[in-house]
Amino acid sequence: MHTHTEQEREIGTAHGEQRTSVSLLLGTPVVDSRGQALGRVQELAVLPADDAFHVHALVLSRSASAGGRSLLPIRSIMVAHGLVAMREGAQVETAPEVDHYLWLARDLLDQQIIDVHGHKVVRVNDVNLLWQTASNGSTELRIQQVEVGIRGAIRRLLKGLPGPAIRRVSDRFASNAIPWEFVDLIDRDPARRVRLKIEQDRLEEMHPSDLADILEDLAPADREALFISLDEEVAAETLEEIEPKLQQSLLAAIDSERVAHIVEEMDPGAAADLLAEMPEADSDRILGEMEPDERKEVEDLLEFPADSAAGLMTTSYLALGESATAGDVAETLRRFEGDVETLTEIYLLAEDGSVRGVVPLVQVVLGGPESTLSQLPQGHLVCCHVGTAGRRVAELFDKYNLRSMPVVNEGNQLAGVIHAEQVIALLREKS
Repeated sequence: MHTHTEQEREIGTAHGEQRTSVSLLLGTPVVDSRGQALGRVQELAVLPADDAFHVHALVLSRSASAGGRSLLPIRSIMVAHGLVAMREGAQVETAPEVDHYLWLARDLLDQQIIDVHGHKVVRVNDVNLLWQTASNGSTELRIQQVEVGIRGAIRRLLKGLPGPAIRRVSDRFASNAIPWEFVDLIDRDPARRVRLKIEQDRLEEMHPSDLADILEDLAPADREALFISLDEEVAAETLEEIEPKLQQSLLAAIDSERVAHIVEEMDPGAAADLLAEMPEADSDRILGEMEPDERKEVEDLLEFPADSAAGLMTTSYLALGESATAGDVAETLRRFEGDVETLTEIYLLAEDGSVRGVVPLVQVVLGGPESTLSQLPQGHLVCCHVGTAGRRVAELFDKYNLRSMPVVNEGNQLAGVIHAEQVIALLREKS
């Protein structure tokens, strides 16, 4: 057994840093400065409000006569060659009942988190830690990574064997870990689950389809907590990529006013599809919270069957008079509130609102700002009526290799536009 003086010397000189992990520390015996057993490591406590990057204390399991569970601050510990000992003069503390700690074993192991870089949901197998010596000589236990690969799983499987033996076996497998700085607690979730900390710019960089896949893979409580944290515009785009049943589940956890704000950010056609799947009372309540212009757009679309041209179309499109110029297009684009990425063509309208032509956006760019739209090379104009069946719409897209198609009413006036992505979604539903 090392003496206190020998241990002090070793922790200051031996390697400087020592790797460990939550699974390796659990069950580890801890002794006092005289070498007498204090107990075994049962849990690791972090105080996120004070320091989210270091373990604050070890929780020791002790005999009933010794007082049950106790807390041993990391600053009171010395570590050398796998031996964990309490410094001379240090005291164990009573483990608190308050729940402002993050417990690494309870709150992390086997929990689901989001891998932002891999765009998927993963399970925590272990947490990688590093023993360090601070400049003042005290001990620190830094949290490095969340291990989501097989290396962490092997450590858990071999729990109970000597630490060096576990490391020799587990280190044969590649590490798959996520840096701790990307992990954060979902404070609003009473189950204290964790997810990757995603700043707003990271969310905006992720494709809505990837976010939708992640939401579908999460447990219900994690799913709701993540969705609630999304910006309304991002939430709207993501909601459009989610199947109807899950849409209803996510929105049920949010008050109708915020749901209305999210629906306002959605494509009007997608918003109408969403509300059409809801009970009428819920749909009416959300519509009542929406701004008048957005509400009217969605209400108009709700009058048509989902499997029709009107049910597939969006009212977010670019249409100008025949005498408009390319410069007018640029100004209209600046004011456009829809998804500009869907715009590939501009529709030319007569004074009565009827569709007279279609100009590819690329021709506007090539023509220069003074070019009149009616004089630019035009595409082949194919229209359908608001009541056209979805199957016929798909046939027209296939026959003419369309990227978008205008939908007209009885007076040949432009009512909306169907984009290829709506047709693809329809065909996927049918299959």
